[in-house]
Amino acid sequence: MCKRLLLLSIVFLISGCAVGPDYKRPVIDVPQAYRYEEAGGKREAADSEWWKQFDDPVLDQLVAAALSNNKSVRVAAANVDRAAGLLMSTRSALFPQLSYSGSSGRYQISKNNVTMTPSTNPYNNFQALGGASWEIDLWGRLRRLTEAAQANMLASVEARRGVVLSLTAEVANSYIQLRALDEQLVIAGDTLKTYAESVRIFELQHKYGQVSGMTVEQARSQYETAAAQIPQIEVQIAQTENAICMLLGRNPGSIPRGKKLAELGLPPVPAGLPSDLLARRPDILQAEYNLIAANAQIGAARALFFPSISLTGAAGGSSEDLSNLFLGPSFTWNYVGTVTGPIFTAGNILGQVKQANAQQQAALFTYEQTIQAAFADTENALVTHQKVQQQLAAEQKKVASFKEYARLADLQYKGGYTPYLTVLNAQQQLFPAELSAVTTRAATFIAIVNIYKAMGGGWVGKADDLTKGALPVEKTKSEEPPMQE
Repeated sequence: MCKRLLLLSIVFLISGCAVGPDYKRPVIDVPQAYRYEEAGGKREAADSEWWKQFDDPVLDQLVAAALSNNKSVRVAAANVDRAAGLLMSTRSALFPQLSYSGSSGRYQISKNNVTMTPSTNPYNNFQALGGASWEIDLWGRLRRLTEAAQANMLASVEARRGVVLSLTAEVANSYIQLRALDEQLVIAGDTLKTYAESVRIFELQHKYGQVSGMTVEQARSQYETAAAQIPQIEVQIAQTENAICMLLGRNPGSIPRGKKLAELGLPPVPAGLPSDLLARRPDILQAEYNLIAANAQIGAARALFFPSISLTGAAGGSSEDLSNLFLGPSFTWNYVGTVTGPIFTAGNILGQVKQANAQQQAALFTYEQTIQAAFADTENALVTHQKVQQQLAAEQKKVASFKEYARLADLQYKGGYTPYLTVLNAQQQLFPAELSAVTTRAATFIAIVNIYKAMGGGWVGKADDLTKGALPVEKTKSEEPPMQE
């Protein structure tokens, strides 16, 4: 009987029979092109280490340090390690399990039980046994569980790559914001010095009756308005430095500076098709692996309706005398084939199947939603990059116009043709315009970073190679999400 069961199990395993649906990638409505696709975008740029094209060695060092020491990356790496261990444990059930056992004892049998009383009573018993057990996966339950565990492990790999993608972009964006704040602080300091000189001159003129006290107070209010901006900018600088330190995986502190905003290089705009995101974006791949795992769980749940077949056996020696334990007469063995199956479970198995189906549907909708969000992210990044350049050009013209306005107002005031209030209004409009222009200039760099982040690409893998202390997981061709046939 056991030989027949063993032969039957081998036939089923070779044939690959497994209940439940095989995974097929869902048909997705993918746009043919991006609405705001950049003209002249470079397709190969999506695979380049874009942060190096800013041509700032300090930024390169910060990115490398973050990838090596960031705590979120290390947590994600530990999650990959845990998932790989779970896969190993789940897959082990597909193979025969070997074990051993040994015991020694002394026993006293009731002398009133004549049929079971040994020749010597009390007596010793020594045993050394090797055992084997194997659950025959006729219906594919273990294979489906292994499929789900493998998909979960690969999903954790993509989650880790997603952390790398976000981290690299956050470091670059935070550094750009920091350099913008530094530039704003310089503008505020220079403006404050100019206003301080105006206050000093007007105070002297007021002392000798050349200007009224109103003019002095107007100049002083202008000075205090600029002075109030400096602490605000300094707070933002400190907060941005602390945020970068957190990304670097270290305690709050100062951050080194490299090139100024105007000196930074501008990476080329990456190009690609919306369909590329399905294979590039880690969050999409993670969602698909979660869908694969949920799909496999349906088969594992359905397999519970069918009987479970297992083989167990043991062989070894048993003797009253330890010296005879391994001699021929002490040899003992047994093997057992077991078949178990459900008859009435009060809906337990059916409930598990319904749960698996519902989980698969939720994973499917999450996958579709993740793809739509990725398309939206990319479109938003592309349109922002286009429009922020137009905004910067307008703001630079506005700054130049306000500078000329302030210069002419100052000349007219000194010539006695206009009150100082005109000069004050001109300068008050110039100062925030200069600060705004710096913010917009930084936004042009941040917009290009966000395009790389939205599109994903081979650069994520290159950045991932810089991380340390993580579990390297090589995906074979068979481990890639299968394409829709």
